[in-house]
Amino acid sequence: MSTAPSLPLQFSTLPALFHLLMLHLLLVVQGSPPGPVVLCQSGNTNCTLTNAYGAFPDRSTCHVTAVSYPSTEEELLRAVSDAAVKRHRVKVVTVYSHSIPKLSCPAGPDGRPGLLISTQRLNRTVSTDAYGARMTFEAGITLRSLLDAAAARGMALPHSPYWEGVTLGGLLSTGSHGSSAVGKGSAVHEYVVGMRLVVPSAVPSADGYYAKIVSLGEHHPDLLAAKVSLGVLGVISQVTLQLEPMFKRSVTNRVVSDATFEQSISSFAATTPYGDIIWYPSQAIVVYRDDFKLPVTAKGKGRNDFIGFRPQPTFFIASARAAEKLAEVTEDANIKCVLSKLQVQTLISLGMGFKNNGGGGGLLGFTGYPVIGNQSDMQSSGSCLRSAEDGLVTACGWDPRFKGLFYHQTAVSIPFANITDFVADVKKLRDANSGALCGPDLYFGFLMRFVRNSTAYLGKTEDAVDVDITYYRARDPRQARLHEEVLEEIEQMALFKYRGLPHWGKNRNVGFIGMKDKLGARLQKFLRVMRRYDGEGLFSSEWTDAVLGLRGKEVVVEGNGCALEGLCICSCDEHCAPEQGYYCGEGQVYRQARVCRKITEDSG
Repeated sequence: MSTAPSLPLQFSTLPALFHLLMLHLLLVVQGSPPGPVVLCQSGNTNCTLTNAYGAFPDRSTCHVTAVSYPSTEEELLRAVSDAAVKRHRVKVVTVYSHSIPKLSCPAGPDGRPGLLISTQRLNRTVSTDAYGARMTFEAGITLRSLLDAAAARGMALPHSPYWEGVTLGGLLSTGSHGSSAVGKGSAVHEYVVGMRLVVPSAVPSADGYYAKIVSLGEHHPDLLAAKVSLGVLGVISQVTLQLEPMFKRSVTNRVVSDATFEQSISSFAATTPYGDIIWYPSQAIVVYRDDFKLPVTAKGKGRNDFIGFRPQPTFFIASARAAEKLAEVTEDANIKCVLSKLQVQTLISLGMGFKNNGGGGGLLGFTGYPVIGNQSDMQSSGSCLRSAEDGLVTACGWDPRFKGLFYHQTAVSIPFANITDFVADVKKLRDANSGALCGPDLYFGFLMRFVRNSTAYLGKTEDAVDVDITYYRARDPRQARLHEEVLEEIEQMALFKYRGLPHWGKNRNVGFIGMKDKLGARLQKFLRVMRRYDGEGLFSSEWTDAVLGLRGKEVVVEGNGCALEGLCICSCDEHCAPEQGYYCGEGQVYRQARVCRKITEDSG
């Protein structure tokens, strides 16, 4: 297993190393698939749970009594019944568990043992209605398997997340989406027309089960709660999706200056049914993805093989992480600026991972725009999941089994009415803090995707731009980050000044502050359904109670250094790192923000 070099790299060697790294990323064709997220000491008992990244926001260990792996709906019914009889807290875990928050951890405040139900073996296609363009799938099917199954029948899912390693049940429970402000929008739950759930029951069935199957049709009012549920209603067993006949997409990425681009975001979203925007603020450029629908007869066998989701050579990824750590330790943002500029130039020149003609026609598969291919091949990627085991010579870049990428992710949907002012404020921060935003540019910049006002109670409350920002996270939770205060201010601006809603499956704890007030009457409608389906709260946990504002729980976890990890917003110096020179103070542009700022003799 490759690890980061023990000696610091010399800055002069970093650009050459990084260039070599990018070439390796493009040429690698295999990689070790991820390891299990549930590990047990004795069979399926005495287990621990983690996520795909190897760490929850609070870095706690999730202990569970046991895990079950039902492979049929009957076995799923039995598993929920057993938990109900024993009054055990229970949560669902997916095969890769890509949610950053502790949504799958069954920990509760009452001391009751926690159980896990894995949907790993509930991964099949159940039925197909070719005439109505509908298909029913088990909840544990991965997005890639779902897209391929639909394509084999000449159908396509209208929209999906960009990462194909999520499962159907998991992506619905967290409200996951692609990018579109046209029609029903990009959230997969808007295309759900039926669902079967297994929920606890206070009285036994004729078969003696203290659980029952709830079948929700297209017009059942409870579907508005079940489509995005955080897993607190029960276990999703099956989902019926409204699909459409296969079509093709034409993609062209174009690069422009970021001068006044914020003025065009709304009009671009309204006229580009599948497009998105990547903003690289430190380089003052924007990549618009012009992305349109074509008939299936159009020529082209292109596909999306996003470079960040390809198998990564672990030695080189560990070396890149070491370079980023060097920038942190030496407090030299210029290191990140040089590397990010090289990375962005390479990505743009090679099509951002899109490939023409199935990957042929050139050494790296990209020969030029437009790239045209079937919807199933263009809408999602994740080839690091689909390769043969190679002993961790290569892997997904965030695989916790080697010392590779480790990051925070802030993903907030900002209403279209506010996005122009938000971008303008971020530009003010960038201009006042040279090099502060080179770090996020190393993680593919500010990704802007478009989402519609949702019919689901826990969905988006208005049309919005979802802004995804990924950035360095220290291995040591008490270690402050370079330019810590800038990203904290951006995070708080997005959430509070501009009324953004967090992505349920991403974000640090502070992202979920005030959700009870933000959702208002929608949350109350959801809670009424939740209490009918699971009155005992068996599928609730300390985390979901805190997020939904129940039982007096709070998402904020105060303590020394808590603001460094996004567990709190600082209200005193001890929440930062005063021993490292980081003190709590107000924001530069958004004065109501409270951030951990480095104070030196020159600045103080």
